[in-house]
Amino acid sequence: MRRRARSWLRWSIAIWDEGTGQRTVGVMTPLFFVTLREKRSWQERLLLILAAAFVALNGIALSLALTGALSLQHLAAPTVWLATMVAAHLLLQRLQPQHDPVLLPLYALLTGWGLILIDRLAPNFLWRQLLWLVLGTALLVVLAVVPQSLRLVRRYRYTWLTIGLVLLVATLVFGVNPSGSGAALWLPWPFLDDVYFQPSELLKLLLVIFLASYFDEYQRVATVSPDGGSRRHLAYLAPLFLMWGFSILLLVWQRDLGAAALFFLVFLALLYLATGQWQYVAGGIGLLALAALFGYFTFAVVELRFETWWNPWPEAMDRAFQIVQSLYAIAAGGVTGQGVGQGFPYYVPVVHSDFAFAAIAEEWGLVGSIATIACFALLAHRGLLIASRARRAFHMYLAAGMTLLISVQAFLIMAGVARLIPLTGVTLPLVSYGGSSLLMTSAMLGLLLNLSSRMELGQRRLRRKR
Repeated sequence: MRRRARSWLRWSIAIWDEGTGQRTVGVMTPLFFVTLREKRSWQERLLLILAAAFVALNGIALSLALTGALSLQHLAAPTVWLATMVAAHLLLQRLQPQHDPVLLPLYALLTGWGLILIDRLAPNFLWRQLLWLVLGTALLVVLAVVPQSLRLVRRYRYTWLTIGLVLLVATLVFGVNPSGSGAALWLPWPFLDDVYFQPSELLKLLLVIFLASYFDEYQRVATVSPDGGSRRHLAYLAPLFLMWGFSILLLVWQRDLGAAALFFLVFLALLYLATGQWQYVAGGIGLLALAALFGYFTFAVVELRFETWWNPWPEAMDRAFQIVQSLYAIAAGGVTGQGVGQGFPYYVPVVHSDFAFAAIAEEWGLVGSIATIACFALLAHRGLLIASRARRAFHMYLAAGMTLLISVQAFLIMAGVARLIPLTGVTLPLVSYGGSSLLMTSAMLGLLLNLSSRMELGQRRLRRKR
């Protein structure tokens, strides 16, 4: 018995992972020994199983509602989605086991839900969106597991920002609109027919990277400088007016109210995080209000969005048709919804893009709407938790900026669809149709997973020192 006990003791000590400094936690028994890594793995696996069950059940329900039988046409995309998420889970567990266990299941649930919606609302776009999802998931995994990814984005921040601005200028000159009308915000891919890229989506991420590096750098300069106070004010006020001017430029040239508002709101949030000064934020909101007032009296599209928000009913059959149909769809959903495939969300123009939340409200009801809001709220919580535990200022600003970018965009479109604020015309991240948005959101979540792994390793080293 002593020999057996001694052998189990040696076995339990050998569980110590020299590579990560990870101790076992749990009950020391011969048949049951749970490590922290295994616990995280099972948390992620369980959440992924729940997401897979939701997507599978809704795929089956959609197939039955539309064809009356189980159809490969409606089950093929969820099958490819499942294989993609399983591969991402296994690769992350193998190559970056310390990552946050909630972000990937949230990504899987929202993208799977989005595929069900696109199959329901715009089936001709389904396989294109699925291709973007596979590419986006691959990008997510690469950015999550490559250690040098954060170093590269910080070191070459000016290069990335220059590339983004060049693409934006190219959009102003060569931009097209695939639908044939409206703002020309897309560039065609070379040698690929009917495939387009929206540079403003890339520019969102590049601006967050640049601002995170900028605030990190000037925070250190102000700290070591004798006249740190004055230099700090100059360092923060200069980009405030620069970002305001950039937002105005975007609004004037591209009529893109959503991107302009999103850029500036995320910048104000990062500015407050860097300074703690509410005066800067109040001044920024004042500048944003002036820009909105200027746009209202200058551009018809801005005037239209404000007037249809304030009182859409007089023009319910004309200019305000889209927002009014969205309100009807939300009301028709009730508490539990009409059921997937059984509502009439296609009465809302462009429902698969800007108004995906209205389709969720009609076919999944208030329960589905609250679940969608909860998913983005949980994503915001995990992202800000990663930011709060970051050991470097750049990592903190980067995690907070990317989290706010996704969360604010989701809020802007969900509140706009429900007529709580003027409609901004951005997509619902990970859910709406749009390859550029899906690709860039996947990249941001990959960087957040990378940062979460660094956070865990840093905390373990700190505990070992204690």
